[in-house]
Amino acid sequence: MAEATAATTVPAPVPPDDPDAWYAPDTRAQREIHPGVVVTVRADGADYTYDVREPTPGAAGEAALERVRAHFADATRSRPRTREGTRARMAAGFDGKYGRALERLLADVPSRATRRRVRYRALRDLRCLGPVTPLALDDAVEVAEADGERVRVHTERFAPATTALPADADHLDRVLSERLQRYTVPFREFDVPVVVFRERVLGTDAFDVKYAVLEPDLLPGDRDLIAECKDRLWEENVDGVVEDRAAFVRERARQFLARQLTARNASAWLDATRHRVRRALSAYGVGVPPVGERYSTDRLDDLVYYVLRDFVGDDKLTVPIRDERLEDVEANRVGERIKVVPRPHIHDGRVPTNLVFEDEARFTNVVTQLAAGGGVELNASRPSAKVNLDPVEVADDLTIRCAVALPVISEDGPHVSIRKQSPEAMTPADLVGRDSVSPGLVALLWMAYERRGVVLFSGPTGVGKTTLMNAHMPFIPYDDRPISIDEGSREVRLPQETGVSLTTRDHENEYKRVSMADLMTETNYLNPDVEVIAEINTPESFATFGEVLNTGHGVVGTTHAEDVETLVNRTIEQGLPPYLLRELDLVVFPKHVDDERYVGEVVEFVDPEAPALPGAGGRTVKGDEEIVWNRVAHRDHDGEFHVAGDADEVRFFDRIARATDRPVAEVEAEFDRKRRYVEYMVQEEMTDFDAVFEFLSDLRNEEAATVEGLR
Repeated sequence: MAEATAATTVPAPVPPDDPDAWYAPDTRAQREIHPGVVVTVRADGADYTYDVREPTPGAAGEAALERVRAHFADATRSRPRTREGTRARMAAGFDGKYGRALERLLADVPSRATRRRVRYRALRDLRCLGPVTPLALDDAVEVAEADGERVRVHTERFAPATTALPADADHLDRVLSERLQRYTVPFREFDVPVVVFRERVLGTDAFDVKYAVLEPDLLPGDRDLIAECKDRLWEENVDGVVEDRAAFVRERARQFLARQLTARNASAWLDATRHRVRRALSAYGVGVPPVGERYSTDRLDDLVYYVLRDFVGDDKLTVPIRDERLEDVEANRVGERIKVVPRPHIHDGRVPTNLVFEDEARFTNVVTQLAAGGGVELNASRPSAKVNLDPVEVADDLTIRCAVALPVISEDGPHVSIRKQSPEAMTPADLVGRDSVSPGLVALLWMAYERRGVVLFSGPTGVGKTTLMNAHMPFIPYDDRPISIDEGSREVRLPQETGVSLTTRDHENEYKRVSMADLMTETNYLNPDVEVIAEINTPESFATFGEVLNTGHGVVGTTHAEDVETLVNRTIEQGLPPYLLRELDLVVFPKHVDDERYVGEVVEFVDPEAPALPGAGGRTVKGDEEIVWNRVAHRDHDGEFHVAGDADEVRFFDRIARATDRPVAEVEAEFDRKRRYVEYMVQEEMTDFDAVFEFLSDLRNEEAATVEGLR
């Protein structure tokens, strides 16, 4: 009888999440997100579960892991702020000083596999985000939220999926944090990383965008080494004059710290002898050389950084002051996060940092040093000051204004407020590209600057008055002589070789005061064509402004007045005769709304007896004087700029025509031509300040040849 046999076959191996994987019917997705780390999404009825399988150290590894945790318990460890930072740190692993310390701690673990699993757990728990680290490593996780008792995640294909993590898991907010910017800030020979990030967790902090300075971590005992080194430097005897203070501190700190690290790592004479013998034998090919030196060079660099930061820098303010991407730095009180204001292309608005002054004495010392750097000694009789920090110490062509106060007049400790000028002046092409101005408005300002007119930029702090003023400085002809006066002159950039900047220096040396009257006398001897008065706010500067208007020179300046009414009231309160307002050719009112900075309107003051113009304007009566103004340009609610283009709408063209003895029609034609040149500069993206000045100089010298060259 023939025996019938049924042929049986075993399916070929397939991944667990494959529909043909008969041995794993509930598995919906499975992938390795990091070497040895596998995540699995399973169906659980109508819901999903998100499981993570990580390397387990085993019994022998657990003992070694506890030893590692105990060793690093007193270390200063900074965890990643964002998921991008977490991924980068997990990919880099333990290196440098951490790698050396870990090798010593795991020297008695015989199994290579156990050491690898212990290294993963140590990296996850000590240098990353702990148990929530896999959520940051998994690209498929889009949302993580604490729902009920467990953390739930939303992946690309499955949502929601419940994890084994408790709802109150630490560092869950950093899993979702989005990195906005990451760059380095130079300080001496160091490049300190900085990250600007957004936390996507509601109800934890009023600020969602934050700024973090990623200073080096410190191993156990490093703080004592730094304190001991600083004490030794204070007691150091110096022969002669120290020409380079930073180089002196760096050299002495390296010598001392290198000796201390060598002594601590070679704590036993036998260990040191073994190290030297192994190195000597390896030179003759016998045995293997020791692993590196007896201390890690990056650990020495990190220690030297902190010594330099405290001795040569500005303590916790060292990096923010030197960060050219920041506009403002504010330290309001002891125990509160230092706040910064990034430049608009990074973020608009004030954000907190991870820097805090915990000790009032230390904070007071920083405030006193900042004031001393500006030539002012703070004491009980003079507890506050406004100083300019030396731009050479931070960056070339950078003006840094600093207001400081001691606890005598400041509640909860000292305070510091720092404002920094942009290191690079913007150009008209930059402003038009950002929709801050229109080509027509730039053409109007071009004509006013070129014809030695009187232009005032008026608005609150931070709206971009100085930026607007500086961007149009190349329009002053190369053979004219602009003179900038008052303490705001440091913020003015004059590309002309004939330009001169004068400052009162009241904030630099209280024993050698230079008044505005002194500067006025000095300016008259310099035979200026245009005078630039930045920050017309004090009675002295308003008096200077009025005197300059009477000279007939061109004037460009800034002041703090949000609208025309406020400007009129303020100038009259400061003693400026109302009739002098009619000497102003153009008044520009920039605005700062939400994330945008733009010109809101431009006005001109006109003769009350002149025929009325069709454009919008206004009038007011101050004493016996009637003050009338006309709107030259404005931006409507839809964001569109409207600029008057002929003499029927503005008196500005009449004034230019009278000043140059030309017909008004010719002035209007010049305006149209200049507007086309501005459109060309925008089209060609002329964003280099000096290049714009050279182009305008060529136009002035040989307009026909320059245009032919452009064609």
